[in-house]
Amino acid sequence: MARTRIKICGLTREADVDDAIHAGADALGFVLYPKSPRAVTLDRAAELAARLPPFVTPVLLFVNASPSEVQRAVERLPQALAQFHGDETPEQCRAAGRPFLRAARMAPGIDLLDFAVRFEYAQALLLDSHVEAYGGGGKAFDWSLIPPNVPLPVVLSGGLNPANVTDGVLRVRPWAVDVSSGVEQAKGVKNAALMRRFCKAVRDADDRLASL
Repeated sequence: MARTRIKICGLTREADVDDAIHAGADALGFVLYPKSPRAVTLDRAAELAARLPPFVTPVLLFVNASPSEVQRAVERLPQALAQFHGDETPEQCRAAGRPFLRAARMAPGIDLLDFAVRFEYAQALLLDSHVEAYGGGGKAFDWSLIPPNVPLPVVLSGGLNPANVTDGVLRVRPWAVDVSSGVEQAKGVKNAALMRRFCKAVRDADDRLASL
């Protein structure tokens, strides 16, 4: 069984980037959505992403950004994945010309299989809680809403933290997990110990699955 990948999102400080890498993160997310408390400018995202070693992937998070904003960002960080977290259409996502993740807000009644077909060119679907604003708001959604035969890799997000991520991996068996507020001491300020605990909890889940 492949190990569960780990994405830590909402990085704003050099120290947090370094601590996330040392904790074992596979990808780090930089929020290019000005209304987010974890937002960074494109220049700042490029500075932080420059600290990443090989095989740790930067991810640029967009929410209803203009095509020119997306193009400028992916040209500035050509090694980055794009993550579309707003109301973007399949055509808008593909227009970036880069591999991308597509967020699905998991409201009751969502047809995730139809969503996956519409966004068939996504690298993965990032499943997040449905709240008033964009993003999960630190709240977990009902994992039973996820059908067993989603045709794309699944990134489990929304309200994950060191205490519940082991259960999430065991129950959902996602390709990857994504955390932001669950490893913070304040909005946009990560906690090194929580990031280490989160990554260890994911590895513990992987070990348990491997022993089944």
